[in-house]
Amino acid sequence: MKKLLTFLAVIAMVTSMTSPAGAITRGGTLDGDDHPFVGLMVALDEDGNRLWRCTGSLISSTVFVTAGHCTEAPVASAVVFFDSDMEPDPSLFGVPSPGEFYDDTVGDGVRGDVYVHPLYLPGAFFLYDLGVVTLDEPVELDEYAVLPDAGVVDTLEKGRKGTTVTAVGYGLQAASQNPVKADKTQADLTRYQADLMIVDTRGAAGIGSIPGSNSMILSGDAKHGGTCFGDSGGPLLVGDNVLIGVTSFGLNGNCAGIGGVFRIDRQVELDWISSFLG
Repeated sequence: MKKLLTFLAVIAMVTSMTSPAGAITRGGTLDGDDHPFVGLMVALDEDGNRLWRCTGSLISSTVFVTAGHCTEAPVASAVVFFDSDMEPDPSLFGVPSPGEFYDDTVGDGVRGDVYVHPLYLPGAFFLYDLGVVTLDEPVELDEYAVLPDAGVVDTLEKGRKGTTVTAVGYGLQAASQNPVKADKTQADLTRYQADLMIVDTRGAAGIGSIPGSNSMILSGDAKHGGTCFGDSGGPLLVGDNVLIGVTSFGLNGNCAGIGGVFRIDRQVELDWISSFLG
């Protein structure tokens, strides 16, 4: 349990970087218009100051699904952007710099109210790492992410010849916790995708199955891509748009190796998400 809690150091929330951070690690590919329902979420406190940013996906014109650690206190509201590429100047799209006060001018963003799963525990975030943002204005798209059938993840094949799932996000392309190698960090504010392999459908690598956990472990490497800071809450998709989980945690500060996902295919999660659909 203590080992798992160290994952909080890399749960993909950018809180102290000097500029907005970017996407799926190297090895992934530009998403372009493949997943227009995936957006960049900027979390704000009650005074309108930017706290961190995450990724998430629309399941309707106003319901945006992300991770619980993205919407937990002190988050009071959020602004979501759906532009696939905001480089070279994210401020032109209304994206604030870290710690910047966010006034009523949101550029291309859409404001929303934030919610965290009622069973979410900050000290054991992996158990119910699920959050929702309800947008003040609808985002009309031809396609949205689709909720999965209950228990579908248990039917998916694991390993190299198993089911491929697609991670999508605005997180870092590369990260380095070594100040000497700070130039190795790549933080383009662009939506990326990567096809990843299912390693384990329950528990966390190095710890094994965790009672009550709904975590899933996916592959991640420099060749095929993986998840990093800023990808938290981003979707794990089967097919084009079936949402089976959200990016939850990583194993180290360099975003190397496998990553953790919170499965949303339990009935308790599906019921909670569906309650926002009216």
